[in-house]
Amino acid sequence: MAISTLTVFVKEALEKGQARDRIRAALLDAGWRAPEVDEALATFADVSFPVAVPRPQVYLSAREAFLYLLFFILLAVVAWNLGSLLFALIDTAIPDRLEQGGYLASNLDFQINGAIAGLVVGTPIFLWLARLLLRARKANPALQRSRIRKWLIYISLVIAGSILVGDAISLVYSFLSGELSLRFALKSLVVAAIAGAIFGYFITNAEQDEGDGV
Repeated sequence: MAISTLTVFVKEALEKGQARDRIRAALLDAGWRAPEVDEALATFADVSFPVAVPRPQVYLSAREAFLYLLFFILLAVVAWNLGSLLFALIDTAIPDRLEQGGYLASNLDFQINGAIAGLVVGTPIFLWLARLLLRARKANPALQRSRIRKWLIYISLVIAGSILVGDAISLVYSFLSGELSLRFALKSLVVAAIAGAIFGYFITNAEQDEGDGV
C-alpha cells in the first residue's frame, strides 16, 4: 500500500513538472527511505512528455517461476537420459574386451531401459511445457521480462559452456596422452552435441532478450 502511494505521488509530481531531484528531496524529508524513493522514480522514464511515462517492469510470478523451474528440470532429465542412452549404445556397439561379461551386459541393459523410460516420460512433458511457455510469451510479451527465466537461462549457459570446455579439454588430453579410442571420441561427440545444442538455443534466447531490451 505504501509503495503504491509513493508511486502515485511520484507520477503526479512528474506530471506537474517537478524536477526529479526536488521530488526525491521532498520524499526524503518526509521520512521515506532512499531505496524506496529511487525505486519509485525509476518506475518512470526520464523523457519529455506531458504525462509520466512508465518503464517496462520486470515480470515475476510464482506460477511462471514454477513452470520455468519445471521446464529446466525436465530439460536436464531429457538431456541426461539421452546421453545415457547414447553412451550405452556406443558401449554395446564397440565393446571393450576388458569389460565383457554377463554382469556388465546386464548393467548396459539396465542403463538402456532406464534411459528409454526417462525419455518416454520426460520428453512429451518437456515438449508440451515448452510449447505452453512459448505460446504464453507470444500472447503476453511481458513474460519476456520474467526474472526467473533470465536467471535460469544464464545458469544453463554457464553449465552447458562448462561442460563443453571440460569435454574439449578431456578430448585433447586423451589425444596427447595417446589414449584416445573410438569409443571415447564418440562419447565426447555425444556430450558436445547435447551441451552444444542447449548452449546454442539459450544463447540465442539471451541475445534476443538483450536485443529487445529486456
